Amino acid sequence: MSEKPARRARPTLLDVAKKASVSRATASLVVRKSPLVSEETRAVVQAAMAEIGYVYNAGAARMRAARSRTIGVIIPNLSNTFFGELLAGIDDVIDAAGLASFIAHSGESPAKQDGVVNRMREHGVDGLIICPAAGTEPSFMARLKDWDMPVGEVLRTVAAGNVDYTGMDQSGGMDSAVSRLVELGHTHLGFVAGSLDHSARDERLGAFRSAVRRHDQVRTTEEMIELTHVEAIMLAERIAADPSAPTAWICHNDVVGLGMHKGFCDMGLLPGRDVSLIGYDNVAEAALVRPGLASVATEPSEIGALAAQQLLRRINDPEMAPARITVPSHLVVRGSIGPAPLVAAHGLTRELAGI
Repeated sequence: MSEKPARRARPTLLDVAKKASVSRATASLVVRKSPLVSEETRAVVQAAMAEIGYVYNAGAARMRAARSRTIGVIIPNLSNTFFGELLAGIDDVIDAAGLASFIAHSGESPAKQDGVVNRMREHGVDGLIICPAAGTEPSFMARLKDWDMPVGEVLRTVAAGNVDYTGMDQSGGMDSAVSRLVELGHTHLGFVAGSLDHSARDERLGAFRSAVRRHDQVRTTEEMIELTHVEAIMLAERIAADPSAPTAWICHNDVVGLGMHKGFCDMGLLPGRDVSLIGYDNVAEAALVRPGLASVATEPSEIGALAAQQLLRRINDPEMAPARITVPSHLVVRGSIGPAPLVAAHGLTRELAGI
């Protein structure tokens, strides 16, 4: 008895894309008759469909279009209260729209991020909001687009404008912070950045450098550390022992700012009197220490709400052009900043104060 010939696999849209040398997303636009595709590209894709025998399965497309009423949210650090405020803003909008959020923590690991995305896809989420982990390659977002997954970046970007982005305008708050310190007589400013490489770190550090360039005769020092309370405390202890250190510091975030606040106090330096200190993000804890930590407010709840609104628009209209939304930042003044010490060297300041 002769064996039946193996059944030939039905051509897929990915087969069409490979044959036409286009992305799967472009092939999908052609079968959906999108006006965003050029006539030349449309003809190439249609020729590839005819050559390999691809037939558009409208029934399967309708099944894929059925929504789960859930979205995925992936953030890099759940321990930072800033991200809690961001998530609250996202959830308010998603809940009001009758959807539910799946929240995951990447731990700044692109590999873990990939695994989380795959599991969320398995559960059929309607879209994703992602703050990319440090080290995420641009191909990550390109892959999501090829899967026709509605996606938006928040706070950080790796997609170079090819997907929706919601974040903050770094320049306004940073300009205000630097200008206030210069007005108070500080001529040597320090900036504490994170050691992990991602767009938010680069943007914030770049905003500091740009702001300083607007003021003559201001020197700067830059430090890069792991963004933890422990590392920040240790940095403050080193600064307190260095007579040549800056008299004022701006920190990448309030985690660092609060850690340095404690470190300075432990070493006998009072923020606002012996050294000036500004955090970033204006989390609730900034107002609870004494003296209060001055901080640049970045409105994470508002950013989260706008990111969620943008994703819902993207789900309803997959073909609209990518949008970039930024929220202004501003300085919140508290007691941790003050006039430059009469004796700029910390060691001499402490001696004169009898510490």
